[in-house]
Amino acid sequence: MHAGNTQVSKIDPETLPTLFGHPTGLYTLFFAEMWERFSFYGMRALLVLYMIKGFLGFGDKDANAVYGAYMALIYMTPLFGGMIADRMLGKRTAVIIGGLLMAMGHLLMMIPTEFWFFSALGFLIAGNGFFKPNISSMVGELYADSSTKRDSGFTIFYIGVNLGGAISPLLCGYIGETYGWEKGFGLATIGMLIGLAVFVAPNFITQVLIAMAATASALGMVWYNAGDLFSLVSTYFVVFSLIISAIVAITALARGGLPKEVGNAPYPELWSKNLAKVLIGILIAIPIFILLVSGFKVIPGFNDQVTLIPEAMIKPMQESQNKLVKGLAKFVEEASRPAGLVLALSGLIATVYLIREALRINKIARERMFVVFILTFFSIWFWAFFEQQGSSINNFADRNVDRVSESRLVGAEDVGKTIELRLTADEELLGMEYFSQEFLGHVNGSTKVLAQIEKAIRQVEASKEEAKKMKEEKLLATIADLQKEPKMTMTAITYLREFAKQKTASLEDKKIEWTFMEESVGKIGLGGSEIPASVFQAVNSMFIILLGLVMTGLWSFLGSFGMEPTAPVKFSLSLIQVGLAFGMVYFGTVVSDSDGMVSSYWLLLLFLLLTTAELCLSPIGLSMVTKLSPARLVSTVMGSWFLATAFAHYLAGIIAQFASVNDGGGTIVPIPSATVHIYGDVYKLLAICSCAAGVICLAFSPLLIKWMHIGEIDPDT
Repeated sequence: MHAGNTQVSKIDPETLPTLFGHPTGLYTLFFAEMWERFSFYGMRALLVLYMIKGFLGFGDKDANAVYGAYMALIYMTPLFGGMIADRMLGKRTAVIIGGLLMAMGHLLMMIPTEFWFFSALGFLIAGNGFFKPNISSMVGELYADSSTKRDSGFTIFYIGVNLGGAISPLLCGYIGETYGWEKGFGLATIGMLIGLAVFVAPNFITQVLIAMAATASALGMVWYNAGDLFSLVSTYFVVFSLIISAIVAITALARGGLPKEVGNAPYPELWSKNLAKVLIGILIAIPIFILLVSGFKVIPGFNDQVTLIPEAMIKPMQESQNKLVKGLAKFVEEASRPAGLVLALSGLIATVYLIREALRINKIARERMFVVFILTFFSIWFWAFFEQQGSSINNFADRNVDRVSESRLVGAEDVGKTIELRLTADEELLGMEYFSQEFLGHVNGSTKVLAQIEKAIRQVEASKEEAKKMKEEKLLATIADLQKEPKMTMTAITYLREFAKQKTASLEDKKIEWTFMEESVGKIGLGGSEIPASVFQAVNSMFIILLGLVMTGLWSFLGSFGMEPTAPVKFSLSLIQVGLAFGMVYFGTVVSDSDGMVSSYWLLLLFLLLTTAELCLSPIGLSMVTKLSPARLVSTVMGSWFLATAFAHYLAGIIAQFASVNDGGGTIVPIPSATVHIYGDVYKLLAICSCAAGVICLAFSPLLIKWMHIGEIDPDT
């Protein structure tokens, strides 16, 4: 036998040092993954807002398309990263490569040019493929196959994922929106590098890094936040969780860290050759990812994202008077983008292959495979609805959710008064009232603002790279549209704020003059603070930290009485809860105020129900695949599960297009009263569709439970 086929011996989990019954290496992986998720979710919280408000100046349509392609590819690459680690490099090397690629991606996000923006996404897509599946797999290596601690170990690890997901919007999101996008992405870069350092450093250095990073993050969250009750409660909850986690991890690492044998290459003598092959593959793959995520926009001469189905075929459908046909046209257009077709082709190949294999196996195994197929189909719809969080929900929170806590409202005595408002958080301006979201949709009695808006637009556009600058004709049209709109729009606020953050802005450019009109009495709040929209992206993770163990305990309690729901029923419940979640937001739009603003409580209810729905489906999905798939097909079916999740994220981007209020052809985002019911109508439809899917899944449950053959032995195993 060739020497290259010699496998590395496994570690003996029974010999590993432990804390609270778990291997101490778990806590190293906990913090490495926490900081990686910090960087990932910090990026996600800002991405759509950055594309629309930052130098790219995308409309909703292009931003949603890029976001959908990015998230889909992010979830597709782990299939290949896992295979490369298992067969060539080992998990440890794969994690290091992934971390370096992702750190480079976050760093490139700080360069305000379109080419480097899409290049950054390409690096992040490649890096996530190496990092995400392999660090999770290393957790499994720390436990014996028969260990009863394995599930709780993954639960602890999952808390680390969500702790990172909670910290990042509070820091990256707040700082990115308040002080400059590049600063938010810079923090994400630092987070990724800390995660990588925690993974590779010796124990003592790892302990120091964990202590320093936790302290710096805690102080940063306490110092940099909006100061309202929601922000303070969120901040101190996350700070408390972070400090406790850091203390536990430092204590654990004092007993021993991650064993060197965990995640080693399967064939050490071939490691160097395999590494060279993989690096060459990465150099080839990244440009492909850049092309796919950009829709070929990075190629000179391609000004718009490419759709591979000719416009002549789609246009008649777009011009139809039938809403269903118009909706189908939008779906076809988005699905025909390069990333969508790659996913569709991959999904078709995987489906045909697995169905063919299922038809060749015995009755028990075949019917169990059918259960996997059907529940995977329902999971696609779950994640497509759930992942509106990063796209349409993010925009909805930015434009139509009341994120301001005021100390008083404008009264009759204020009518006719003129005050100066600050546009930035510069220290010399902190004594002034803030020009907050409250002024959206209101009329400024001072005409001085018109010249300031024009100056802001011209200066922001002048600061962009040549290819991204508005043509003079469109520039003049944008200025004219904003100046003739009597009410303040989000587009005008964005330009004013973006210019005020620039180094060339004078102190006067960082202030705005406002004269109160009678129509603003009782509507505009003063003296409070504004929560950046991206900060709300932390809520889902915080609810998971709070409710994860509660839900686990609930299933165990019900299981002790033989009442724990089966996987098909849990899938049904998850879809119904997603429907209720979007129903909450829809009702919020129905009872919105005359300005089109919705109370933030409706948004918090959405995140609460999405979290309980996620806890009904996400933890059992992978378990279902491993339990119901034939042993020889487990890896393939697992890969197909991730591929289905990737397709769901792309579908989420398409769904978000129906909530677009600016398709890129217009020049301004309408005032909140004109957009609130656009979002409301879409979320009403999602609520109905998700509840209907849940009911259909529930109706299929008896048959699916029968096909699961619970307690029966597959004769071929």
